[in-house]
Amino acid sequence: MGLAGQAEALAKGAVSSRELVEESLESIRRQEDLGAFRVVRWDAAVQEAKAADKRLADGERLPLLGVPVAVKDDTDVAGETTPFAVPGDHRPAARDGEIARKLRAAGAVIVGKTTTCEVGLWPFSESPGFGVARNPWNPDYTPGGSSGGSAAAVAAGMVAGAVGSDGAGSIRIPAAWTGLVGIKPQRGRVSGHPLTDPFNGITVWGPIARSVGDAALLLDVLTGSHPEDVYQLDPPVTPFAEYAKREPGRLRVAVSFKTAFGVSGRLDPEIRAAVERLARRLTDLGHKVFPADPDYGLVGLGLIPRGTAGVADMLDAMPNPRPERRTEVEARIGRVVGRRLLPLAKRMDPHLRRKVGRIFQVADVVLTPTTAQPPMRVGAYDGLGYQKTQSGVAAACPYAWTWNVLGWPGVNVPAGFTKAGLPIGAQLLGHDSDEGTLISLAAQLEAVEGWVGRRP
Repeated sequence: MGLAGQAEALAKGAVSSRELVEESLESIRRQEDLGAFRVVRWDAAVQEAKAADKRLADGERLPLLGVPVAVKDDTDVAGETTPFAVPGDHRPAARDGEIARKLRAAGAVIVGKTTTCEVGLWPFSESPGFGVARNPWNPDYTPGGSSGGSAAAVAAGMVAGAVGSDGAGSIRIPAAWTGLVGIKPQRGRVSGHPLTDPFNGITVWGPIARSVGDAALLLDVLTGSHPEDVYQLDPPVTPFAEYAKREPGRLRVAVSFKTAFGVSGRLDPEIRAAVERLARRLTDLGHKVFPADPDYGLVGLGLIPRGTAGVADMLDAMPNPRPERRTEVEARIGRVVGRRLLPLAKRMDPHLRRKVGRIFQVADVVLTPTTAQPPMRVGAYDGLGYQKTQSGVAAACPYAWTWNVLGWPGVNVPAGFTKAGLPIGAQLLGHDSDEGTLISLAAQLEAVEGWVGRRP
């Protein structure tokens, strides 16, 4: 039924929260081999479902009252640890982080925390300490990362929606590789408190769902700044779920296959063909579609200090962390170089936004591949050092991270499948705070593409 469908059925009394939650838990148990969850709240979720049923019976109505959802294991949930895939002496969180608090305020039941990689570094969700997430379309392959567990849980039908985080594509990449919709919102749209400046401004939290409408509904629930956040945004005038029901109008769509300076990698011909097919579909829908590339300049200088310093900050805040070697190498770079260059990286922001933003003088939306390569095999980077892993994943995923530096929104939409049956995606990239346009356009594509009905 999806998130919205489940919420509607609960409000009408056609199903109980306990039934939905128990079915979700049974689906998790039945598909345990996919490794989507790091921890499952078996008993707590059922008790919360019972409480939700009582609230529904008393006439209370909330956007997700009684609906089961999942969160990534970088999110504090009271009573659970937040290791972010790094072994250490972690203590259970004393209180919910802002993500979990908002989900509960909307009535959702958090069934568990999903698998990721160490501190979200890679486009796969595997770690020595906390296991491997696998792709429901083919378990020999990764669902992507670092929000791969969340994507696997939604693609496999364990939950209808899940929360991920995106610091260099970590929502959009797994959404692409599991055939889902993933929204990276505008910087500051969704609070990650108690993290007030997560990864120095490149990381944001957002929804992963099968449909645009469900993703927009979940984004509405998550939206809002915390008073202590470094980046603050006013609440949107129009709910994002409303944009999913609107026609986007005739838009100018720039199609680009260009990667930023210093990043190279072979674009898989099947992915290029899939993006070109979506471009033709957009032309058929009445949009003006043409080739044009953003001028990225030295945007990479805005990413590396933020990312490496962010990893150092994460590990330094953990109690006795025991990361794998390549994670520690990234942290060491952050301590020695990243923190020193961080002020310069942030000072570059206005220049980079002006430079890249010139594309929006001629276009309303930029369409690019989400990744250069289809899903990689599970274990593809096992035993490899930092340099080989970094260069390999950079070549496979060179398209998503630029928008994290800029802070602007992006939406992955399913673009079809490889001949081997693996999902691939394309991303719609927007200007500052323009999630609404991207959501409307994605919903229009969904109506003609029919990806909601595709299941592993």
